Amino acid sequence: MTDPRWSAVVVNYEAGALLTACVRSLLADTSAGVPEVVVVDNGSTDGSIAELRAAFPEVEVLGSGGNVGYAAAANVGVEAAHAPIVAVCNPDLLVGAGTGAAVLARLDAEPDLAAVGPAIFEPDGTRYPSARQVPRLVDAVGHGTVGLVKRENRFTRRYRELDADPTQPRDVDWVSGAAVWLRRSALDQVDGWDDGYFMYVEDVDLCWRLGNAGWRVAYEPGGAVTHVQGASTARHPYRMIVEHHRSLLRFAGKRWRGWRRVLLVPAAGYLGVRTGLSMGVQAVRPRQRTPEPNG
Repeated sequence: MTDPRWSAVVVNYEAGALLTACVRSLLADTSAGVPEVVVVDNGSTDGSIAELRAAFPEVEVLGSGGNVGYAAAANVGVEAAHAPIVAVCNPDLLVGAGTGAAVLARLDAEPDLAAVGPAIFEPDGTRYPSARQVPRLVDAVGHGTVGLVKRENRFTRRYRELDADPTQPRDVDWVSGAAVWLRRSALDQVDGWDDGYFMYVEDVDLCWRLGNAGWRVAYEPGGAVTHVQGASTARHPYRMIVEHHRSLLRFAGKRWRGWRRVLLVPAAGYLGVRTGLSMGVQAVRPRQRTPEPNG
């Protein structure tokens, strides 16, 4: 493919037939031209890559060398892609028609915009709160504690911006890495995704670093994707709980400077306790969905 307007990097780990459906939806959205699609596989053994190759032999598939995590695989795909705009996607989503045009229109019109996230819907049509703020400490603790037993609480509402109109575009602190369109020049300026994260919070970190570098992050509801939450991670729910909390501590270590670094010790203790509580909730409610990718 010569000079595509945008590329899509799909990070796959044992997504089964969902991977092929995802790629099909990406290629079908020609509203901003046919995208280049690059799939990076983290060592899947479920036949998902064989099925994809049979359906779309023209799509480039790269191996990451093992299960290296989402951020590291995303960097592999971004390096291989060619367009100035690169979308990074989970393999368990379907991209709605017109999404490419809606997102690229924003990026074309607003040169200081580095990252754009579309509206994300769950399979039943429920909107997923994919555009959020980096929470203040009180909201982070409140969401992390009260949210275990009561999903509707004031801390979570502020953090997830649940009172914002989801039908209107707006600037936000960060958007979900399940589907995010990125300006390559901005991504290069901050040295890409931080591959020190194995899973979770890498999207918060990336958007936070883009903001610190002077770029904007926006939510664009003119684009839409449907996401099957946790399709690739549901087989290892307890490991994912551990990785989620480890990533939260890593982000705190990067965010807190000066005297605030003394908070890392109690934060580590708090997150250790919350890890245990989350595992207990998972054990009591075994049919509960895997922890949400973005907290």
